[in-house]
Amino acid sequence: MGSGATGRLAAMLTSFIEGLLCCLTSKPANTVVPVETSEPADGYEFVEVKPGRVLRVRHIIPDRPAVEEPSLGGIVSCKRKITVYRNGQLFIENLGERASAELKTCQNGETEPNSTVEVELTDCRNSSPPVSIPEARSDSVTAGNNGASETGSAGEAPAAGQAEQSQQPRKRRRKPKRTVVIDCERRIAACKGTHSDVALFFIHGVGGSLDIWGSQLDFFSRLGYEVIAPDLAGHGASSSPHIAAAYTFYALAEDMRLIFKRYAKKRNILIGHSYGVSFCTFLAHEFPDQIQKMVMINGGGPTALEPSLCSIFNLPTCVLHCLSPLLAWSFLKAGFAQQGSREKQLLKEYNAFNVSSFVLRAMMSGQYWPEGDEVYHAELTVPVLLVHGMHDKFVPVEEDQRMAEILLMAFLKVLEDGSHMVMLECPEAVNTLLHEFFLWEPVTLPPPKKEPKARPETAKPQTDNTSEPAMVRPATARQT
Repeated sequence: MGSGATGRLAAMLTSFIEGLLCCLTSKPANTVVPVETSEPADGYEFVEVKPGRVLRVRHIIPDRPAVEEPSLGGIVSCKRKITVYRNGQLFIENLGERASAELKTCQNGETEPNSTVEVELTDCRNSSPPVSIPEARSDSVTAGNNGASETGSAGEAPAAGQAEQSQQPRKRRRKPKRTVVIDCERRIAACKGTHSDVALFFIHGVGGSLDIWGSQLDFFSRLGYEVIAPDLAGHGASSSPHIAAAYTFYALAEDMRLIFKRYAKKRNILIGHSYGVSFCTFLAHEFPDQIQKMVMINGGGPTALEPSLCSIFNLPTCVLHCLSPLLAWSFLKAGFAQQGSREKQLLKEYNAFNVSSFVLRAMMSGQYWPEGDEVYHAELTVPVLLVHGMHDKFVPVEEDQRMAEILLMAFLKVLEDGSHMVMLECPEAVNTLLHEFFLWEPVTLPPPKKEPKARPETAKPQTDNTSEPAMVRPATARQT
């Protein structure tokens, strides 16, 4: 028997014995206390968000050799109408006059950074492929069974059959349950490391810690960005209250709200991974004017959170503790595209999936957030970059595609060599992709120029071609 197999067997026996003692003594297994850190001055801080509830935060303020004034960027018209029917069906209409054209051109006149895909909204009542919605004008846009179809002044009168089809939806028009109208303008500018009003927030998911962002924190702090990355309660070196209510979505979201208020700048960018994406979405709703951009890494679809009743995480804590080696092995298989010695070292080095059985159970059972449905996500007006690892077995790519369809301004990028922990597997690719998105800004197209009206001629026409030409007074230039 090899040394690796012997180590795994010893870990399983130790875990089983501890779990058995937990059940016999009715004491929780592996209660977690804050991890000792030997780097209190290396950007690590401990913030007491509530009495007795302390979170570890890594806060790096770089030394900028030069501070650059931010550019004005471009203005994007955020106009859309969201209609929810009583049967749960959702219909979204983009009403912005030039939103599509503004997003398709970057500041340098080229396409989106790194050829990211722009997904336009389609009819949300089916799974038809994305269809670009035309620019809004006096025409009416209706949703049929095959996506959005346009009817209106097309230059020719519609045929008789088409007229009958256009009248069918009117006969069976349903009363909407509620309607949400968004009408605002958002200025989006490049966020550089030399801009002192920019801060980056990194939020991890279940079982992780701020250490999983190590490559990103080092990369962007070297570029001059101010970075903030907290440990969720019960994770990393944060305190671990032994009460399940401390790990509900609302309790954790309140922690992130207080952390954001403490470190926020004028322009902030949120980067979330997995469950952390939900907290980023919550903050984008709470502080819409302070969030400049947002990144969702393997965050899943725009659905309300609800804990599963038939889940392994509903087992008693002592049983989960006995199964912890199996759970860690399953996470390695599902979270990484490859399962070699490098991936095992990454799990250990970056403190990933190193959380107590009690905290893990409370986190999974506390994922209740009914407000975070499709309408909640469709109301976001912030530009969003979605990063998905192709081999992710936790989040199917279809869920991120659905998220891209729902959001107003979304760019979806799929990394073929990555899985759920793509920031650990492909740090260079993720860093480059995020940096290009931070520097992206739309171009506001100038309004069409109105042709000047022709001035009537006052000179009499000449009847004799041989006569001298009439004297014409040169027009004086007038500044407009």
